[in-house]
Amino acid sequence: MSALIHHFVVHRLILNKEEKIEAIPRDNCLAVTPEIELLAHQINHSFNAKPGKGVGHFVDNAPSVDNENEDNDEEKSGITDVSAFANELKNYMAEKKAAGDNVEDAFHRFSVSATNRLVKTLADTGTVETGFLIFCQYEYLATQYLMIALLNTRSHVEVTHSLDLSAREHLDLARMQLAVRFDLTQWEIQPEQQRYVSFIKGRMGRKVSDFFMQFVGCEELVDVKQQNKQLISTVDAYLASEALDPQEQHQHREEVKSYFKEKIDAGESLSVDELANRLPANEETNNNFSAFSQQMETPLEKEIQPDPAALKQLAKFSGQGGGVSISFERKLMGDRVFYDPATDTLTLRGLPPNLKDQLNRQSSMD
Repeated sequence: MSALIHHFVVHRLILNKEEKIEAIPRDNCLAVTPEIELLAHQINHSFNAKPGKGVGHFVDNAPSVDNENEDNDEEKSGITDVSAFANELKNYMAEKKAAGDNVEDAFHRFSVSATNRLVKTLADTGTVETGFLIFCQYEYLATQYLMIALLNTRSHVEVTHSLDLSAREHLDLARMQLAVRFDLTQWEIQPEQQRYVSFIKGRMGRKVSDFFMQFVGCEELVDVKQQNKQLISTVDAYLASEALDPQEQHQHREEVKSYFKEKIDAGESLSVDELANRLPANEETNNNFSAFSQQMETPLEKEIQPDPAALKQLAKFSGQGGGVSISFERKLMGDRVFYDPATDTLTLRGLPPNLKDQLNRQSSMD
């Protein structure tokens, strides 16, 4: 990530003697060193690689009418933003835009206030989460972002120069489950798109929105996993409509995979129009993937956040259930793997040697 790191600070959440979540804030922002830049890059990379993220926006609500005589400028303006987090973030961005001398202090104050807000949310929802809460505001490709992630640590052992063993703790980025990223530029320029917040949806079926999205006052608008599933299904339908042979279809799927990887690594949304330029088109009818997708019963959106899990769907057929687990490369369909929908039968030719050996041994014992 060739990004310009503006501010970086970390606070800690612990469980105190009363078994309550307590915040231990850092006194100031960290100096942006090469080590901090590397850590920010690693956090961003881990976030991009997480499958099944959600996309949304700050919660809006109609103004209250409990006190009709109250002179409230926000109420007169119509819709108000009910996210206190959003208001504090907006105030920080205003100070940053003014380019005052205390911008770093403003970011630190915002991060401390947000940390305290998270502690209150945890208490209100009865959730216990501890670790290091990281706030990073950075610029990438002329776009301003804010990343907030709650990370835990993991022990590892190092061998020193004197060949002694030393136990150390490091941030466990691989198990990052609580993180949210704000596209501050889109929020400022195109808030009506309502896609400026992206977040990890959680582990083992639990949604982060249970408390983490309540903490920032956001709601999910787009199910990225479902969007990507629809995209892959549309790609399959389009390639089938082009009457391509299996090898050509495989080559074009590889091109789609390459495009997915580029966008995932860059942390960018993929464009259906850009993808159409990488897929075959019919010049006589002016039909291409973009036009084909708009003719579907549910048209694809023009911009879609890529889900890393979709890469597997492009490369393989897989499924499990009832004690059976099957996975094979798509290019084998019709070559070594044959499916008969009428009899719900899958026929495999040329079994893997290790599986064949197990089956032969079992057969000899029966």
